[in-house]
Amino acid sequence: MLPNTGKLAGCTLFITGASRGIGKAIALKAAKDGANIVIAAKTAEPHPTLSGTIYTAAAEIEAAGGKALPCVVNVREEQQIINAVEEAVKTFGGIDILVNNASAISLTGTLETETKKVNLMMDVNVRGTYLTSKTCLPHLRKSKNPHILNLSPPMNLNPMWFKNHCAYTISKYGMSMCVLGMAEEFRGEVAVNALWPKTAIHTAAMDMLGGSGIEKQCRKTDIIADAAYCILTKPKSFTGNFIIDETLLREEGVKDFDVYAIAPGHPLMPDFFLDLETDMIGRKQEGYGGSQAVKEEKKLSESHQEGSESAAATLLSPVAETFRVIQGAITEEYVRTTQGIFQFELSGDEGGTWYIDLKTKGGNAGSGKPPLKADVVMSMSSTDFVKMFTGKLKPTLAFMTGKLRIKGNMALAIKLEKMLTQLNSKL
Repeated sequence: MLPNTGKLAGCTLFITGASRGIGKAIALKAAKDGANIVIAAKTAEPHPTLSGTIYTAAAEIEAAGGKALPCVVNVREEQQIINAVEEAVKTFGGIDILVNNASAISLTGTLETETKKVNLMMDVNVRGTYLTSKTCLPHLRKSKNPHILNLSPPMNLNPMWFKNHCAYTISKYGMSMCVLGMAEEFRGEVAVNALWPKTAIHTAAMDMLGGSGIEKQCRKTDIIADAAYCILTKPKSFTGNFIIDETLLREEGVKDFDVYAIAPGHPLMPDFFLDLETDMIGRKQEGYGGSQAVKEEKKLSESHQEGSESAAATLLSPVAETFRVIQGAITEEYVRTTQGIFQFELSGDEGGTWYIDLKTKGGNAGSGKPPLKADVVMSMSSTDFVKMFTGKLKPTLAFMTGKLRIKGNMALAIKLEKMLTQLNSKL
């Protein structure tokens, strides 16, 4: 792990969403230097399912060696931001660093995303980041080495990252556009950068998205905290960068990344917006129309399309065989513990509609529509379906990379993933 240097001693950090997760990890790292931390977050009372409040975070920060100012802030409310900034300046004499960490997520398609969810993501991710930056900037400009750090990705315009969760992608890229614009607008005065993890990070949000067991595919929040610390201790001339955590830490001399893993040695899940086939870890945003690697990948995909289609014709047996094995493996225990009907819309020569019924007595699986309305509808290619059911493609990874689209009950989809783990040996 990256050692502390003491460079943030006496500095004041205003961190949104710092009551738990990544925001709190960054706060604790800075607190070890003796920094002042403004915890700008919503949770003042204990949450029924999420651990931590602004007050429990404050206690941890002070135990780590820092000074804490807990402030109730919903970044959707401009006046709450203004009040917290005024209180921070009154308490600590100024603001040196802003970390825009607060974020909302809904991994749903355009027709499945309720308007209130769209508003939430745009208000928190884009508008909240913009307004908090705007409110802090007059004070940041008075600091000797001011920084704004947004937890947002490089703007990869590969359509894969838009088609399954268009609203979420727009909102996260909105945060990145704040970096692009403000870095240039305040060049020489305030450093403005973006930080994004190379792999999934274990947080409460990831638990909700991925379910039990997902943590083994994740890294700890410590890796983001170390990377953020590295950025925030650089001079303000270091600006306009879109940084990937692991890449930066390797440059800083970190060699052992197992220390950041929840389960050392276990395969890690790549994070959103980073193409698996390309090295999307460049500093500056390459071009304004997306990376050259993405464009080349698209050309390659088009040139091989005919070959892929002809290969799909050989998949008649694998898909049918997969459902035959699933049918034979269904038990009353699976039905009792799952209570869900899954419909698969497969593309390719052996495409069409298939189903797994784990709700009605005895269960069933086969081609055609299920006997009752499906609780979950999954869409993917027949090739990827076979890979997923034979353990060669993890469902979570398939979903994140756009190979799998899910509509309906996400909790049931997670239950099916657990069943797949048990079926892999038979398929």
